[in-house]
Amino acid sequence: MTAALGFLAASVDSFEDSWDSGRNPDLCFYRKRTEALLRRYFRMSVEVGKLPSILGQEFFRSKVTSYRASSFEDVVIFVHDVERSLSKLDRLSQDLIARVILQGFSYEEAARLLGCCRRTVDRKLPDALDHLSEIFLAVGILKVLSAPAEAAEEACQEGEEDEYLAIM
Repeated sequence: MTAALGFLAASVDSFEDSWDSGRNPDLCFYRKRTEALLRRYFRMSVEVGKLPSILGQEFFRSKVTSYRASSFEDVVIFVHDVERSLSKLDRLSQDLIARVILQGFSYEEAARLLGCCRRTVDRKLPDALDHLSEIFLAVGILKVLSAPAEAAEEACQEGEEDEYLAIM
């Protein structure tokens, strides 16, 4: 796993900064996976003894936690790569992810803390998750799902075309 995550640091730096929320509508299928990865990142970063950079300064625990199915080095690399990916987002997106996803604030509470309205949070948080999903896909933190657009084409609800059409 170390080798698989090691290339990510260089890849994140080369990711383009201009992002258009409507460019890839299939990114919405990755939101839940991205949220789960962010929660895992938060838990692992605290276990390593470091609060995520978008939340503030360093923090060291008094108890040592055992890691399941990963070495300490893999956890550190994963935390570092996710932080580098998060640094590619604009400040509002980082703040929204920190407040709503990592800290568990409601949309209303996050809006109040960030000094914006609830509609801004409703509109911007999915865009932030989509942008982060695109970054995760580009650097290999997330794996590509089977093509959702192709699956939708195969799931057509229309009946079979018939040679014998009744003309009225």
